[in-house]
Amino acid sequence: MEILEKFDTTINKSDYKILIVDDVVSNVLLLKILLSNEKFKVCTANSGEACIEQTKAEHPDLILLDVMMPGIDGFQTANILKKDPETHNIPIIFLTALNNPSDLVHGFQVGASDFLTKPFNKEELIVRVMHQIELVAAKRLIEKQNAELRATIGNRDKMYSVIAHDLRSPMASIRMVLNLVVTAVSPDTVGKELFDLLDKANKESEDVHDLLDNLLKWTKSQTGRLHVVPQDLDLDDIIPGVVDIFEMIAMTKRIKLEYQGCGSLMVRADNDMLKTVVRNFMSNAVKFSPEGSSIEVSVAKEGEFAKVSIRDHGIGIEPERLSSIFKKGETTYGTGGEEGSGLGLQLCYDFAKKNGGDVMVESVLGEGSTFSVLIPLKKD
Repeated sequence: MEILEKFDTTINKSDYKILIVDDVVSNVLLLKILLSNEKFKVCTANSGEACIEQTKAEHPDLILLDVMMPGIDGFQTANILKKDPETHNIPIIFLTALNNPSDLVHGFQVGASDFLTKPFNKEELIVRVMHQIELVAAKRLIEKQNAELRATIGNRDKMYSVIAHDLRSPMASIRMVLNLVVTAVSPDTVGKELFDLLDKANKESEDVHDLLDNLLKWTKSQTGRLHVVPQDLDLDDIIPGVVDIFEMIAMTKRIKLEYQGCGSLMVRADNDMLKTVVRNFMSNAVKFSPEGSSIEVSVAKEGEFAKVSIRDHGIGIEPERLSSIFKKGETTYGTGGEEGSGLGLQLCYDFAKKNGGDVMVESVLGEGSTFSVLIPLKKD
């Protein structure tokens, strides 16, 4: 009621057009005078056939439709209008002398929004008309806000895509240079203070590059521009290569990486999406593991799926966060102060689902976490 009252005070009645349909001229004139006095725009028709023509020509916001007319009656007319995509959303108030419950039921079945019984009361007519117009106004406002929201989201996603795309390439170059510098020098050659700064810059360049990569892929996925390209993949060819990428990063924290394969295991998945999921899990494992610990990567068969698990012995996750960790982006901090946006885990969930699989996590606070991805096995 509060919503309707709000709209009642803001509606400009002259913006709304009402079509009056009745074969009795006196009824049409009376209704036209009453509604014109209320400042509504008014158009008229004297038959069901004329109503259909006028509706398509005038595009009224509301139709007052007599039931008993020669030719096609009001019920038949409403049925035709409601089946036409161009006119099916226009509300209809039936004008009728019928008061049989079966007639009322039939009227609602063919699309009536309301009934007005003849002879009608002026005040009742205005109230029922205003009620329908308020609903139309509310719907228009919602549609306008939805359009604005879609435009805002579209602009946001475009901005994210541009930022990630334009920054990723130079960031990759910076990351490569810093990787080479850190591996080529030591605290003895450049001094501990400078080495620590270089090491910190190297780690942050890795995090920024991963964030930009995830941001670009997430934006493409959300806007439907990233398509799944399923292939037959041997996990024994895929997973060890991803683990090797993190060997150098893990060495900086003296973390030992252990890979436990199970021989050749064929899956059906998008190669890039699968690698992205495993890379994000590996990155988080390194980020949240203390120096001198280990990370175990394992591959196993589980029913109709292959299961790739990355287990760390780091800080763990609070129990209350486990149920929403893949769907709620949160800023987190690793054992070395590394910052995480949570976007990577959202991307992992999205990619796993797109490939017909799933993701899961097990964790004990203070003892570590195991992130796993299920990938459908190749069907024989």
